[in-house]
Parts: sequence; C-alpha cells; structure tokens
Amino acid sequence: MKHIVNYLGALLAVVLIGTTFTGCKDYDLPGSAGGVLEVKSILPTKVVTNQPLTVAGSGFTDATEIEFPGGIKVTDFEIVSDGLIRVNTPAGIPEEGGKVIVRTPNNEMEYRVPLTLGHTKVTGFSKQPGETADGGELITVFGSDLEFINGVELLDADSVPQVIDHKDFYRKGTSNLIFRVPLKAIYDGTFTGYLCTYDGQKIALPELTYKPAADDGHMEIVKTTIWKNDGSLGEINWGGEYRFAPENNTTGEECYAVPLDVWERLKSETFYVTVKGAAPQIRVTSGWWSTTWTGADIQPGNEHLEDLGDGTWRLTVNLAGDPLLDVVDAQHLLFTGGGYTVEEIYLIDIVKGGGGPKEVVFWTNDGSKGTIAWGGDYRFGMDGKDGNNECLATFPEDVWSKMKSGSFYMTASADADWYNLRITTGWWSTTWTGADIGKGDERLVLNEDGTFTIELNFSGDPILDALDDQHLLFTGEGYTPKKLFFIE
Repeated sequence: MKHIVNYLGALLAVVLIGTTFTGCKDYDLPGSAGGVLEVKSILPTKVVTNQPLTVAGSGFTDATEIEFPGGIKVTDFEIVSDGLIRVNTPAGIPEEGGKVIVRTPNNEMEYRVPLTLGHTKVTGFSKQPGETADGGELITVFGSDLEFINGVELLDADSVPQVIDHKDFYRKGTSNLIFRVPLKAIYDGTFTGYLCTYDGQKIALPELTYKPAADDGHMEIVKTTIWKNDGSLGEINWGGEYRFAPENNTTGEECYAVPLDVWERLKSETFYVTVKGAAPQIRVTSGWWSTTWTGADIQPGNEHLEDLGDGTWRLTVNLAGDPLLDVVDAQHLLFTGGGYTVEEIYLIDIVKGGGGPKEVVFWTNDGSKGTIAWGGDYRFGMDGKDGNNECLATFPEDVWSKMKSGSFYMTASADADWYNLRITTGWWSTTWTGADIGKGDERLVLNEDGTFTIELNFSGDPILDALDDQHLLFTGEGYTPKKLFFIE
C-alpha cells in the first residue's frame, strides 16, 4: 500500500464525544490499572463490517469477550490499556443494530448507545467519464456514508493496482471525500479505478484518461515546528506547564513565546500536536481555564485524535470560529488534562510544486468581522473601484480579472445547525447561479475541522455584468469566510 502524502491525519467523520472534568481529586483517568468495569464511549457508533472501533472506559485489563448486536461474540481484540480496547466490527450485525457488551470473568457492561449500520452510497463525481485526470489533480466523490471508504485503487505506471490509503485523502467526510491523483506513479492511459470500503465493496470510478505530471512535478511537504519538548516537561497531571502565548504577551516566564506571525496562523489555520501516552485525556483551554476548545475534553476515539501506533497520538486543532479565540490572546493557550506528555507542536504546508497544483491564498480573515447574518460586511472589489471605502478588501486588477475569468475558492467556518450562502453583488442586484446555496449542497466540500470549501467560477454568469462597479458580496447566514485562494 502506497501512501501518497505523509503527515496527513485520517479524515474520518465520526461522532465527537468527550468527558468534562469537574474536579482534580475526583478524576479517574481511563487506563489506570484495576479500574471498575465501565464503557464510557464506543467510536464510531455507525459501522460496517471490518470497521475499526475504539472502546474507551475502565476495567478492561481482564476483558475476555465483546458481544455485538445479534449475539455475535468476539474474542480477537487488542487491549491497549485498562481503559482502551481496539476491535474490528464483525460481520453479521443485524440491520436494526443494537447494543455492545464488554465482558470480564466476573462482570459485564453494556454501552448505552446502540450501534447502527452504515451503507456507503456514491451519487456522483467531480470528473465525468472520458475526462482527463492529470497527476496531482483533486477528484471529489459525492454521496452518503463515505467515511467507510478506506482506499482508492488505481493503476501505477506498470499497470499494477496501487491503493491510496484513506489517511492520504485530501479530505474525507460523510457526504464527500477528495483524493489526489498520484503525480507521476500513475498509468498513462484510460482505465477505471475503484473505491474500496471496509466491508469489501469495490465501487467503480468513472473511466478516466489519466496523465502523469511533467517530469519536474513533485510534492513537497513542509513541516514547520512551532515548539518541541526539550525534555524538561513531563506528563501532564492537570497542571499548567504547557502554556503558550504571543511573544508580546507572555506575562513573565510562565509561557512559551510564539512569534506573532506564527501565533496568527495558530489562531486561523489547522495545526498539529504530537502527544505521548497510553490513554490521554486532553483539554485545550485558556491559561485562565475559562474557555475550552470544542467545549469538552478529547480522548481516544475522538475524531481530532489519531493513534500513530508507536505510543504517540496526533491531535489536529483548528480554533477557527471557536469561543476560545475571544480570550486566547490575553489568557494564553494551555494544554492540560491527564495521562500524556506534549512532544511537539507544528504546522504542515503542502506545496505542490513543479507541475503539481498548489494553494495560492490572496485574502485571509483578520478576525475583524464575524459570522454572516444577512449583512454586507464581506464585500470585495478591485483596486480603485471602492469609492465609498465600503469594501473589506480590494485586489489588484490582475487578481480581480483572474477571479472573474476562472475558478477560485472560499473556505469558511460553518454553523453546525444551518448555513446558507448568497454570492451576489454589493447592490444585491445579481446572484451567482441565481439561487442561494444551502447546507448539504454538493458544491460544498466539508473539511474535517468544521469548515467547508466551495469552488467559485463566474464564467458566463450574469453577475459578471455588474461585478466591477457593484463589487462582490458574500452574504447569507451561519458561516464566516476564512480565506480566498486559487489552486495553481
């Protein structure tokens, strides 16, 4: 199995769950030896055959059996610690689903949330039969229950099937996933690839003509380390040692100083934290313990935490749109909890160079404007055409012309309950596509960090007739634009 991109975390869409800490002296860390048998979480709870499951709780050291719905008993599972079990979903679970029971020689415990069965359904692709897929190009799959797709099978340059592992997907979610065509190690010609699922399905891709990237095509992954443990700090035990702040507000020696430009990136982009521990419970909060990211602690099985298999875990953090941003500058950023050591904090920049595509960002949100609620704040224009100074930003003529003549992209944070996009003019005279775009529209690509990305292309649309004089306006409700970019 060939990994196309290293360092990317799995984009598996699962139910987010955590345990809220209420008092240090009453805290019983999952994983402590000899705990009372308790099943606190099973993730995910929607499954298919062979789907990996994480069972978190306590008292698992002597576990002998896990019973799945339909009376299916499994004895082949991994006891990671007293508080963590890994097991693959067995075949034969009935359609109606049911509860899971963990057993020891002297006890048993049923988990309160039933398992349900998933059914992967593909409804469309961003590429149509007969089109060309170039090396490095992104292909989007639309449908439902797509989180159970664990690989894409294509042919390599020698016509041998190769699998792009789900960990290397560009994005992965329930309603859509995006994978990248290998740059050069791809068969040059027409063939049908397959989507592979945990339960053994092989779903055909459209028959496409694949074309390797030019000889100078390559993919560079730049890992920028923000902070690395020098060995002076050990395991967290609900303390405040792992505290970070912008370099202009470190308040003495209690914080590790972060350069201002990097601090702004940590507040607006996805970053990663490597932690070491058998069963970490992670709280990402402010230095005053006033506001917690995600509102709950993060434990094994949570979608933000990936087991790297060597005793370490990768935590994926994106603070965009979270209330923590309101206080983090003044109150600092704190990693606390129990049962783990912070090893490293870093950013990842994926640069597709020499013939491969790359992201060229031409606007980012500076935080001065918040969630859209049918207002006109997010207004953009061309330099020299903002007579009343009402635009949030203006762009050079070459960038403006590029926006009007081809594809560009917007990434935005979204309200979990509802959001609605209207891409129109500053005079509200003409709307792109002629209609609003709501939550669930297949043009919205959902990202693992709670944001979505939409491709915009005004070519041939009536909005072009008014755009120069009336500006471009993003309005609607329930979302916050984060950045605008081209893919080149």
